[in-house]
Amino acid sequence: MRKYFFLCITFCLLFSCGDGDLEIETIDFDSVTLQFCTTPSATEKNILFKINNTEALILELQSGVLNKGVVGETVVTQSAISNQSQLTYRIFSDDVAKNYFCDDIPPAEPVVIDEVEAEDGFVTISTTADEANGNFVHTITLNEISFITESGERITNLSVSTFGEVTTAIPAP
Repeated sequence: MRKYFFLCITFCLLFSCGDGDLEIETIDFDSVTLQFCTTPSATEKNILFKINNTEALILELQSGVLNKGVVGETVVTQSAISNQSQLTYRIFSDDVAKNYFCDDIPPAEPVVIDEVEAEDGFVTISTTADEANGNFVHTITLNEISFITESGERITNLSVSTFGEVTTAIPAP
């Protein structure tokens, strides 16, 4: 019996492994509603964000990227992360609300605990016309997004494939 016990312990020690300081974080904003402070513009830079309790995902779209609609067609455009558009992930000390992003002077609380800028990836925008309402509908998705923390760790399991939809007016002919 003693030999069996030592054999089991030896087996466990030989075939167990530790992952050291490896920490896998998950960012999941798919079920969170897209928000913005000012109505998105087809010709200007746009700030769009998603809030998930103490986390926020902030997308700054490059100027004019929503100005690609053609009535009767679906137009797909891309904007590269880091050199055209910016994507930021923030963790706050407490639940954050829309006014944090929309007030001229942000509230003192909650405090940003951590902030990570995406270093790579693409924003893909599929634009279709909603002629009945006089709008272009822009469906925004995030692809191949790569966040790397200050300590060099890659954030994996990024689940924000559908960032959301915004509309802009169809220009008068």
